[in-house]
Amino acid sequence: MLKSTYAIPSLPPPGALETVAVLKQSARAHRYLAELKGRAAAMPNPAILINTLALQEAKASSEIENIVTTQDEMFQASLFEANIGSPAAKEVGRYSEALRCGFDRMVEQQGILSNNSIIAMFQILKRTDGGFRETPGTALKNDQTGEIVYVPPQSGNEVRQHMTALESFINEGLPHDLDPLIKMAIIHHQFESIHPFPDGNGRIGRIINVLYLVQQGLLEFPILCLSRFITRNKSGYYRLLQQVRETGEWDDWLLYMLEAVAETSVTTLGLVDGIDKLMLDTKHRIRSELPRSYSQELINNLFAHPYTRIEFVQRDLEVTRQTAARHLDRLAEAGFLIKYQAGRSNYYINKPLFDLFTSLDEA
Repeated sequence: MLKSTYAIPSLPPPGALETVAVLKQSARAHRYLAELKGRAAAMPNPAILINTLALQEAKASSEIENIVTTQDEMFQASLFEANIGSPAAKEVGRYSEALRCGFDRMVEQQGILSNNSIIAMFQILKRTDGGFRETPGTALKNDQTGEIVYVPPQSGNEVRQHMTALESFINEGLPHDLDPLIKMAIIHHQFESIHPFPDGNGRIGRIINVLYLVQQGLLEFPILCLSRFITRNKSGYYRLLQQVRETGEWDDWLLYMLEAVAETSVTTLGLVDGIDKLMLDTKHRIRSELPRSYSQELINNLFAHPYTRIEFVQRDLEVTRQTAARHLDRLAEAGFLIKYQAGRSNYYINKPLFDLFTSLDEA
């Protein structure tokens, strides 16, 4: 059996955590996160943000694991229930589904983020009925050299013990008034160090990040694209994860994660503002140019589903299929949507909204 190279600490870990630099960075992150929460709350329908921004987080988090897809592939894969699309797009779709599952279960369980929910998310992500690791032999290696850089707990019993302690830490009151953003960073490091699953640990750990922010009331919905920062600072992410294990010093890791929250709060706020402006412009134009088709429910549909189809409009507006098709065709003829055909089905793209997300990739 491999020998673990890091003693998983008790929680909260010993040593100085809330240093002056960390608290200063935390205050900045809280400020931007609060602004995002307030701005998102003003949107007319939370599904608009949950459906679109959860996919953006799924895309960015998957890229960290070298699972790369395009906006077009991702939205097409989410459009049809049939088993279509690239393997990467399907994987991103499962991440989004797992995130939504975790959020829904947490709401149902009155804010509890349980190990059962974490396992359920893993099962959706990896299309398996498995759970925490039971057999030894897991070791994390350098992708380039093949060198073992970290050995997590090996026995199933150890994994379960550490995850039970982490579950308690996630769901208990803040010990010693520990700042929730600092606690989020500790939770993430602890989860990645336990490495409880055979695969998918990075992505499940990053879902836990945003769900914890919701649990703590720092967000209403899991819409923060936190993985975008990590994608762009990937080497630092892995280096600092390992640095804590080797030195026991938390400062640099905490500062990194707090900067991630601050920067992605600003980026996500820009997306929310962009969506809101596009919605307002579309609303005024449809009301003026196509008054017979105008309704707030239709506007909500076009922005909750950048790629939409007749069945979505039929369901959301509670109209007949003929009426839904008529609305979409009118919008396409007037230039609000672009109509495409896939097999026997049509779908319609909200191009300005699609371009907004594409510009995020190009920034």
